[in-house]
Amino acid sequence: MVDKISTDIVIVGSGLAGLRAAIEAAGRGPNLQIAVLSKVHAMRSHSVAYAGGTAAALYPEEGDSFELHAFDTIKGSDYLADQDTVELFVKLAPREILRLEHWGMPWSRKPDGRIDQRPFGGHSFDRACYAADKTGLHAMQTLYNTCLKYDNITFYHEWFATSILVEDGEFKGFTAIEIKSGELHVFKAKAGILATGGAGRLYSFTTYGHSATAEGMAMAYRVGIPLKDMEFIQFHPTGLVPSGILISEAARGEGGYLRNKHGERFMSRYAPEKMELAPRDIVSRAMMKEIMEGRGFEGPDGLDYVHLDLTHLGEKVIDEKLTEIKMIAMKFAGINPVNEPIPVRPAAHYTMGGVHVDIYGQTPVRGLWAAGEVNCSSVHGANRLGCNSSIDCLVYGFLTGKQAAEYASKKNNPGSFPTQLVVSEEKRVFDQIFHGGYGEDPYLIKRELQNTMSEKAYVFRDGKGLEEGLRKIRELRKRFGTGKVNDKSKEYNQNFINVLELDGMLEVAEVVVVSAIARTESRGAHYRLDYPKRDDVNWLKHTLAYRTPEGPRLEYIPVRITKWMPTERKY
Repeated sequence: MVDKISTDIVIVGSGLAGLRAAIEAAGRGPNLQIAVLSKVHAMRSHSVAYAGGTAAALYPEEGDSFELHAFDTIKGSDYLADQDTVELFVKLAPREILRLEHWGMPWSRKPDGRIDQRPFGGHSFDRACYAADKTGLHAMQTLYNTCLKYDNITFYHEWFATSILVEDGEFKGFTAIEIKSGELHVFKAKAGILATGGAGRLYSFTTYGHSATAEGMAMAYRVGIPLKDMEFIQFHPTGLVPSGILISEAARGEGGYLRNKHGERFMSRYAPEKMELAPRDIVSRAMMKEIMEGRGFEGPDGLDYVHLDLTHLGEKVIDEKLTEIKMIAMKFAGINPVNEPIPVRPAAHYTMGGVHVDIYGQTPVRGLWAAGEVNCSSVHGANRLGCNSSIDCLVYGFLTGKQAAEYASKKNNPGSFPTQLVVSEEKRVFDQIFHGGYGEDPYLIKRELQNTMSEKAYVFRDGKGLEEGLRKIRELRKRFGTGKVNDKSKEYNQNFINVLELDGMLEVAEVVVVSAIARTESRGAHYRLDYPKRDDVNWLKHTLAYRTPEGPRLEYIPVRITKWMPTERKY
């Protein structure tokens, strides 16, 4: 018999978006019980890793404005962002910065004591609020400590959600495995929020932590919610070679240079005005072009690279503002950036696509919202600007927490409960996978999947390579079978969790590649060598991928334009 845990709101994911949603829901509904599920300890969520900053138009008196932030975001998105969503987003952003301030966030300061801001790629104003280069760690500590002030928030650390329970188009709860015991439980709730993060571990060279395995997207996809714009994967220009660990854009925001093997600042050829602070898609393509044309350095395992040069900044600036970058370079590459350049190349960094939601983060399922990187509210379109993701998490944490609390407060009668769905999920998880699973070694399958995505759906793509990638992913799906679990112990069985993760990764990878094959243009982070031009006549629209037994079925919806008509992007 599966144990039931009854609550009012369930939030799956404990990064910035999940914690912010929990605080908002708890404050608005003091009589509501809120459960936060995380497959790691909450403070191990990947949000702790972001370093550079959080965007907001704080100082209109100095020349910034909502309109300027919105235009930068829309231009950066290659005009695929929904403009009404962006306008809402930028207006709510400063409030979130000030809320963190009031909750104790130790922002870096200007000489007069106000919150300081640094430049970031694609922004026309210095609007990245930061806390040295450990912004994510400080933001997470601030949010987590604030959560602990609320008696109606309960954390379930190290619980792995396996499915969303939906009946007649209405959210009913989640099933989840308590990793400590290996037992399946049901979280029965009036409202739910997905805040499970992105899909970066689909790639081998990536800045993501190992927990970013896309199961939130996979769970939504399996219950009929479409995944939107999944062809748009952002590659951060500066992944440390060979580990892929992020060297924050803060390094370039503080004045770092990119140089090829001849010592040239090559960005002058690609973005003469913005140089290293052009949007990430442009910088990543420039770096790969330098490497492909022989002006890079030869790296290990085919990871050729260029240099990120901070030596001219001086030890004082690096030690005060780039302390974590210095530590990472020294610890993982044996390089002191005060004296030596850092080897970098583009790494998978962000999923612009995700679970289809409306302007406020609501999914097509009643009572279910999605916040942060797992959702696709279309703020970022085809390419996200640096420091817009963390504020996206905060804004949509606020919006979804508010709505979930209002919805749950009004819902007195929870109605029927889909017991049969729980029985089916228990059979899938235990009978078909844990006990009766078959297939090849999941770790070899995962490695082949990641290598395939890195080779066929990377910075530069073409139809032939994408078709080869799709065939390989479908072959891997067959070889995976139902998923083979060798470790049959119940407690803390990471092998079991890894197999469940890979099951979802294979589905989401197929959506990425099928969506990329269909989009016969280049826009933002999706660059087709065989279709190098942006095509607004045919492709100014969002991709929706629906799950079918034969694979993803694609539909399209128009981009919402309010005032900024698409023009050529120049930086």
